[in-house]
Amino acid sequence: MGFFEKWLSLWVGLAIAVGIGLGLAIPGVFEFLASLEYAHVNFPVAILIWAMVYPMMIDVDFLSLRQIGSKPKGLIITLVVNWLIKPFTMAALGVLFFRYVFASWIPEADAEGYIAGLILLGAAPCTAMVFVWSQLTKGDATYTLVQVSLNDAIMVFAFAPIVALLLGVTDIAVPWETLLLSVGLYVIIPLVAGIITRQILKSSGGETAISGFLARAKPFSVIGLLTTIVLLFGFQGQVIVANPLLILLIAVPILIQSYGIFAIAYGTAWAVKLPHPIAAPCAMIGTSNFFELAVAVAISLYGLNSGAALATVVGVLVEVPVMLSLVAFANRTRKAFPAS
Repeated sequence: MGFFEKWLSLWVGLAIAVGIGLGLAIPGVFEFLASLEYAHVNFPVAILIWAMVYPMMIDVDFLSLRQIGSKPKGLIITLVVNWLIKPFTMAALGVLFFRYVFASWIPEADAEGYIAGLILLGAAPCTAMVFVWSQLTKGDATYTLVQVSLNDAIMVFAFAPIVALLLGVTDIAVPWETLLLSVGLYVIIPLVAGIITRQILKSSGGETAISGFLARAKPFSVIGLLTTIVLLFGFQGQVIVANPLLILLIAVPILIQSYGIFAIAYGTAWAVKLPHPIAAPCAMIGTSNFFELAVAVAISLYGLNSGAALATVVGVLVEVPVMLSLVAFANRTRKAFPAS
């Protein structure tokens, strides 16, 4: 384990503090960086995520794609958790906490907005950061790519009907620009770049050259992750400081959902004896969220300053620290799973 990985929890805590501090000290800079977006996809963050995803794409072995069909259990767990469990548990937790547990602290009208935001998060499984979490758990890059690709294909058809059902809204406009741009930036472009790089490295030095390149790139991936955290918390520094209690209240059901969904997926993977390189990414995909899509839909349905939009933003802030804690747990429990 490298120096950055060994002390990752410390670096993450510092990155959060630095992000909030800089967001308060130089808000103009972060407002400018936040404005560099299209279809709710922020380009500075996208570049950093691309840098983190790119090394894993180099590790994709297309010759092994034909073997994925012989190992369907991981795909089945991912799909069941993402589309038959996750949206409905998130909706149930939202109703439980904001209509009952937190009812005395939050006006009823605001509560409905927060519930809507949580539903949008729950119905939008992750596309981009899953590759990062998979890489940090030494996941099977090829299998992870197939899981994410299948998930994205289903999202095109399933997202709007599920959201419409849970929100009671008949007309959900899927932000196709956000969806397609995210898939292009986070999957297709780094995948093509990874394929080209892999071929160049393989022709010049074989698998040794590929392994050496990936080892050199790993610290830069972690630096990219920490810089992403600084930006995300910097963008919302003023919101966090102005509404600390509200942020904490919204975070509670998101935290329960995240750890609960991970437990279901990871526990099932362990029960059916999936190898760890498949089990860990399988659980991460179900736990992580496609926050660009959730934020875009929340703003289009309820407005920029709505409770729904705020809830999706809290989802963004909660996700990275939570997912890193789950990465650490998955790595510590590696020996409980078959190696391959």
